Amino acid sequence: MNAPVSELIDLLSLERLEDDLFRGQSRDIGTKYVFGGQVLGQALSAAQATLAQPRHAHSLHAYFLRAGNIEAPIVYDVDRTRDGGSFSVRRVTAIQHGKVIFFCAASFQDEEPGAEHQLSMPEVPKPEDLEPAPMIPPEKLALLPIKVQRWLDRDGPFEFRHVYPRDELNPPKRPPFQQVWFRLTERVGDAPELHRALLAYASDFHLLGTATFPHGISYYQPNVQMASLDHALWFHRSFRADDWLLYSIDSPSAQGSRGLARGQIFDRSGRLIASTAQEGMIRVLPDKAAP
Repeated sequence: MNAPVSELIDLLSLERLEDDLFRGQSRDIGTKYVFGGQVLGQALSAAQATLAQPRHAHSLHAYFLRAGNIEAPIVYDVDRTRDGGSFSVRRVTAIQHGKVIFFCAASFQDEEPGAEHQLSMPEVPKPEDLEPAPMIPPEKLALLPIKVQRWLDRDGPFEFRHVYPRDELNPPKRPPFQQVWFRLTERVGDAPELHRALLAYASDFHLLGTATFPHGISYYQPNVQMASLDHALWFHRSFRADDWLLYSIDSPSAQGSRGLARGQIFDRSGRLIASTAQEGMIRVLPDKAAP
């Protein structure tokens, strides 16, 4: 297993301190604070570890309260809120330096048959027909803040191929829609719990950024501040995070220094496997206040 994938699997494999208390390490991937997807994936891993029966997560609703410190571990305290005949609910509180930085509720259900329908997958090119994102020339990379350089210059555990690529260093104004194919770069085991935690991690990529498209701004610009405020994730059908998945995202609104984005995730056969929603802070600072 290559290093980025192995590191991510280790990141989602928490240390159990007590029956309902877990500790996770943090990874510096070039973001200023702990990447939100890391906390989502670890919180879901913690909740899944407290289930007595093999129920599968079908929804997760989370709030980010404080920025996480990359240099410190995070403790996850799980409350076994309910175990019913078909559903279980867990509340997870993430704590760092004695303060709550995040909390979420996750619901789990036994597998059972029922009525089915879904919206159709957008008609887009196959991932094999799209070029991987080009490397940023070293002379341009050197002009960016160190953290951004590390973010852009690393080989991550997921591969992304944009249907309509955007130059994030010189972003044009365009409608708030995008489609991105993504997959884990190496095959992993078959455990559904692992693939759900991996998808929770990956679902935080590209989502809020879609709300910046009509305004011609980007997270990489030094005077732009962005942070996730909440995150919702619904799992609809079985999937593998190491097979190509299409993330189709739109942003219906931005206002009050906040942007809202919604996503649908399809497998390559067109099955809708998950849906997401997120609101985040988007602030453009005066140039004189830029760090």
